[in-house]
Amino acid sequence: MPGNLWEPAPAATGYRMNNPGRAPTGLFISIDGPGGVGKSTLAAAAARELTTHGLQVHSTREPSPTQLGEIVRSGTGIYRGIALACLVAGDRHHHLSSEIRPHRDTGEIVLCDRYLPSSLVLQRIDGIEWQTIVTLNRGADLPDLAIILHADPTVIAARLARRGRHSRFEAMPGSSQTESVLYREAAQRLAADGWPIWCVDAASGAPDQLGAQVAARILTLYPAATCKRQ
Repeated sequence: MPGNLWEPAPAATGYRMNNPGRAPTGLFISIDGPGGVGKSTLAAAAARELTTHGLQVHSTREPSPTQLGEIVRSGTGIYRGIALACLVAGDRHHHLSSEIRPHRDTGEIVLCDRYLPSSLVLQRIDGIEWQTIVTLNRGADLPDLAIILHADPTVIAARLARRGRHSRFEAMPGSSQTESVLYREAAQRLAADGWPIWCVDAASGAPDQLGAQVAARILTLYPAATCKRQ
Protein backbone atom coordinates (compact mmCIF):
# COMPACT_ATOMS: atom_id res chain seq x y z
CA MET A 1 0.00 0.00 0.00
CA PRO A 2 2.99 2.45 0.04
CA GLY A 3 2.33 5.73 -1.72
CA ASN A 4 -1.32 5.06 -2.48
CA LEU A 5 -3.70 7.99 -2.43
CA TRP A 6 -7.43 7.54 -2.19
CA GLU A 7 -9.51 10.53 -3.21
CA PRO A 8 -12.65 11.34 -1.19
CA ALA A 9 -15.98 9.85 -2.15
CA PRO A 10 -19.03 12.19 -2.41
CA ALA A 11 -19.91 11.74 1.25
CA ALA A 12 -18.47 10.19 4.38
CA THR A 13 -21.09 8.54 6.54
CA GLY A 14 -21.08 9.72 10.15
CA TYR A 15 -18.57 12.52 9.73
CA ARG A 16 -19.11 16.25 9.46
CA MET A 17 -18.03 17.73 6.15
CA ASN A 18 -15.98 20.91 6.57
CA ASN A 19 -18.19 24.00 6.52
CA PRO A 20 -21.08 22.63 4.45
CA GLY A 21 -22.55 25.34 2.26
CA ARG A 22 -19.68 27.77 2.92
CA ALA A 23 -16.75 28.86 0.82
CA PRO A 24 -13.53 27.06 1.85
CA THR A 25 -11.16 28.89 4.16
CA GLY A 26 -8.22 27.02 5.68
CA LEU A 27 -7.31 23.35 5.70
CA PHE A 28 -7.42 20.59 8.30
CA ILE A 29 -4.71 17.93 7.88
CA SER A 30 -4.40 14.92 10.17
CA ILE A 31 -1.31 12.73 10.59
CA ASP A 32 -1.60 9.26 12.10
CA GLY A 33 0.41 6.07 12.32
CA PRO A 34 1.96 3.61 14.77
CA GLY A 35 3.75 4.91 17.84
CA GLY A 36 7.35 5.68 16.93
CA VAL A 37 6.77 5.97 13.18
CA GLY A 38 7.68 9.68 13.14
CA LYS A 39 4.37 11.60 13.16
CA SER A 40 5.57 14.52 15.28
CA THR A 41 8.80 14.83 13.31
CA LEU A 42 6.95 14.86 10.00
CA ALA A 43 4.37 17.36 11.24
CA ALA A 44 7.11 19.74 12.36
CA ALA A 45 9.01 19.38 9.06
CA ALA A 46 5.86 19.99 7.00
CA ALA A 47 4.97 23.04 9.10
CA ARG A 48 8.44 24.52 8.56
CA GLU A 49 8.19 23.98 4.82
CA LEU A 50 4.72 25.51 4.59
CA THR A 51 5.79 28.62 6.47
CA THR A 52 8.54 29.19 3.89
CA HIS A 53 5.68 29.77 1.44
CA GLY A 54 4.34 32.52 3.69
CA LEU A 55 1.43 30.45 4.94
CA GLN A 56 -0.02 30.43 8.43
CA VAL A 57 0.22 27.02 10.06
CA HIS A 58 -1.32 25.97 13.35
CA SER A 59 0.16 22.78 14.80
CA THR A 60 -1.72 20.76 17.38
CA ARG A 61 -2.04 17.21 18.63
CA GLU A 62 -4.35 14.63 20.16
CA PRO A 63 -4.86 14.07 22.97
CA SER A 64 -5.24 17.85 22.93
CA PRO A 65 -3.02 20.28 24.87
CA THR A 66 -5.82 20.91 27.38
CA GLN A 67 -6.58 19.71 30.89
CA LEU A 68 -8.80 16.93 29.53
CA GLY A 69 -6.24 16.00 26.91
CA GLU A 70 -3.50 15.72 29.51
CA ILE A 71 -5.72 13.43 31.60
CA VAL A 72 -6.08 11.19 28.56
CA ARG A 73 -2.40 11.36 27.64
CA SER A 74 -1.18 10.45 31.11
CA GLY A 75 -4.03 8.10 31.94
CA THR A 76 -3.74 5.22 29.47
CA GLY A 77 -2.47 3.07 32.31
CA ILE A 78 -5.51 3.94 34.41
CA TYR A 79 -8.40 4.13 31.95
CA ARG A 80 -9.23 1.28 29.61
CA GLY A 81 -11.86 0.06 27.20
CA ILE A 82 -15.03 2.09 26.82
CA ALA A 83 -14.02 4.51 29.59
CA LEU A 84 -10.88 5.53 27.69
CA ALA A 85 -12.72 5.57 24.36
CA CYS A 86 -15.27 8.02 25.81
CA LEU A 87 -12.55 10.26 27.25
CA VAL A 88 -10.69 10.32 23.93
CA ALA A 89 -13.86 11.10 21.97
CA GLY A 90 -14.86 13.84 24.41
CA ASP A 91 -11.42 15.42 24.12
CA ARG A 92 -11.68 15.25 20.32
CA HIS A 93 -15.09 16.95 20.17
CA HIS A 94 -13.82 19.73 22.44
CA HIS A 95 -10.59 20.00 20.46
CA LEU A 96 -12.53 20.46 17.23
CA SER A 97 -14.83 23.15 18.59
CA SER A 98 -12.28 25.08 20.65
CA GLU A 99 -9.13 24.89 18.51
CA ILE A 100 -9.21 23.08 15.17
CA ARG A 101 -12.28 24.71 13.60
CA PRO A 102 -11.53 28.27 14.80
CA HIS A 103 -8.00 28.18 13.37
CA ARG A 104 -9.09 26.51 10.14
CA ASP A 105 -11.97 28.94 9.70
CA THR A 106 -9.65 31.96 9.89
CA GLY A 107 -7.65 30.57 6.98
CA GLU A 108 -4.84 28.68 8.68
CA ILE A 109 -3.54 25.24 7.78
CA VAL A 110 -4.16 23.08 10.84
CA LEU A 111 -1.77 20.13 11.22
CA CYS A 112 -2.97 17.64 13.83
CA ASP A 113 -0.62 14.96 15.18
CA ARG A 114 -3.10 12.05 15.68
CA TYR A 115 -6.81 12.12 15.00
CA LEU A 116 -9.68 9.65 14.60
CA PRO A 117 -7.62 6.98 12.74
CA SER A 118 -5.56 6.57 15.93
CA SER A 119 -8.74 5.87 17.90
CA LEU A 120 -9.78 3.29 15.32
CA VAL A 121 -6.53 1.46 16.07
CA LEU A 122 -5.80 2.01 19.76
CA GLN A 123 -9.36 1.68 21.05
CA ARG A 124 -9.75 -1.51 19.01
CA ILE A 125 -6.62 -2.88 20.66
CA ASP A 126 -8.47 -2.08 23.88
CA GLY A 127 -11.39 -4.27 22.79
CA ILE A 128 -13.82 -1.65 21.46
CA GLU A 129 -15.61 -2.39 18.18
CA TRP A 130 -15.14 -0.19 15.11
CA GLN A 131 -18.77 0.96 14.97
CA THR A 132 -18.80 1.90 18.65
CA ILE A 133 -15.77 4.15 18.10
CA VAL A 134 -17.40 5.72 15.04
CA THR A 135 -20.59 6.37 17.02
CA LEU A 136 -18.70 8.04 19.88
CA ASN A 137 -16.97 10.28 17.33
CA ARG A 138 -20.05 11.00 15.22
CA GLY A 139 -19.92 14.59 14.01
CA ALA A 140 -16.11 14.70 13.90
CA ASP A 141 -14.85 16.70 10.93
CA LEU A 142 -13.57 14.98 7.83
CA PRO A 143 -9.97 16.19 7.26
CA ASP A 144 -9.04 17.73 3.94
CA LEU A 145 -6.20 15.21 3.90
CA ALA A 146 -5.68 12.29 6.28
CA ILE A 147 -2.05 11.16 6.19
CA ILE A 148 -1.26 7.72 7.56
CA LEU A 149 2.42 6.92 8.02
CA HIS A 150 3.78 3.40 7.84
CA ALA A 151 7.17 1.72 8.04
CA ASP A 152 8.70 -1.67 8.68
CA PRO A 153 7.48 -2.68 12.17
CA THR A 154 11.00 -3.74 13.16
CA VAL A 155 12.25 -0.24 12.33
CA ILE A 156 9.43 1.31 14.37
CA ALA A 157 10.14 -1.00 17.30
CA ALA A 158 13.81 0.04 17.25
CA ARG A 159 12.81 3.72 17.33
CA LEU A 160 10.52 3.08 20.30
CA ALA A 161 13.32 1.31 22.14
CA ARG A 162 15.60 4.32 21.60
CA ARG A 163 13.14 7.07 22.56
CA GLY A 164 11.17 5.20 25.21
CA ARG A 165 7.57 3.99 25.23
CA HIS A 166 5.00 6.66 26.06
CA SER A 167 1.89 4.59 26.81
CA ARG A 168 0.75 1.10 27.73
CA PHE A 169 -0.16 0.60 24.06
CA GLU A 170 3.45 1.15 23.02
CA ALA A 171 4.64 -1.05 25.90
CA MET A 172 2.59 -4.05 24.73
CA PRO A 173 4.68 -6.91 23.29
CA GLY A 174 4.62 -6.73 19.50
CA SER A 175 2.87 -3.35 19.55
CA SER A 176 4.55 -2.08 16.39
CA GLN A 177 3.41 -5.09 14.36
CA THR A 178 -0.12 -4.98 15.78
CA GLU A 179 -0.52 -1.24 15.16
CA SER A 180 0.91 -1.50 11.64
CA VAL A 181 -1.63 -4.16 10.66
CA LEU A 182 -4.54 -2.23 12.17
CA TYR A 183 -3.51 1.08 10.58
CA ARG A 184 -3.44 -0.55 7.16
CA GLU A 185 -6.91 -1.92 7.76
CA ALA A 186 -8.15 1.42 9.09
CA ALA A 187 -6.76 3.22 6.03
CA GLN A 188 -8.64 0.89 3.70
CA ARG A 189 -11.91 1.12 5.63
CA LEU A 190 -11.78 4.91 5.98
CA ALA A 191 -10.95 5.33 2.30
CA ALA A 192 -13.99 3.22 1.46
CA ASP A 193 -16.03 5.50 3.72
CA GLY A 194 -14.96 8.60 1.82
CA TRP A 195 -11.87 9.76 3.69
CA PRO A 196 -9.08 11.38 1.61
CA ILE A 197 -6.42 8.96 2.81
CA TRP A 198 -2.78 9.30 1.77
CA CYS A 199 -0.42 6.54 2.95
CA VAL A 200 3.21 7.65 3.21
CA ASP A 201 6.25 5.45 3.78
CA ALA A 202 8.00 7.13 6.71
CA ALA A 203 11.26 5.35 5.82
CA SER A 204 11.33 6.60 2.22
CA GLY A 205 13.36 9.73 2.96
CA ALA A 206 14.86 12.06 5.55
CA PRO A 207 12.39 14.05 7.67
CA ASP A 208 12.95 17.29 5.73
CA GLN A 209 12.46 15.48 2.41
CA LEU A 210 9.22 13.92 3.60
CA GLY A 211 8.13 17.25 5.06
CA ALA A 212 8.66 18.90 1.68
CA GLN A 213 6.72 16.11 -0.04
CA VAL A 214 3.80 16.47 2.37
CA ALA A 215 3.85 20.26 2.11
CA ALA A 216 3.75 20.05 -1.68
CA ARG A 217 0.69 17.80 -1.50
CA ILE A 218 -1.01 20.18 0.96
CA LEU A 219 -0.29 23.15 -1.29
CA THR A 220 -2.29 21.52 -4.08
CA LEU A 221 -5.32 21.63 -1.76
CA TYR A 222 -4.77 25.09 -0.36
CA PRO A 223 -7.53 27.61 -1.23
CA ALA A 224 -5.09 30.47 -1.65
CA ALA A 225 -7.73 33.00 -2.68
CA THR A 226 -9.46 32.83 0.68
CA CYS A 227 -6.72 31.94 3.19
CA LYS A 228 -4.64 34.32 5.25
CA ARG A 229 -0.94 34.63 4.65
CA GLN A 230 1.69 35.86 7.06
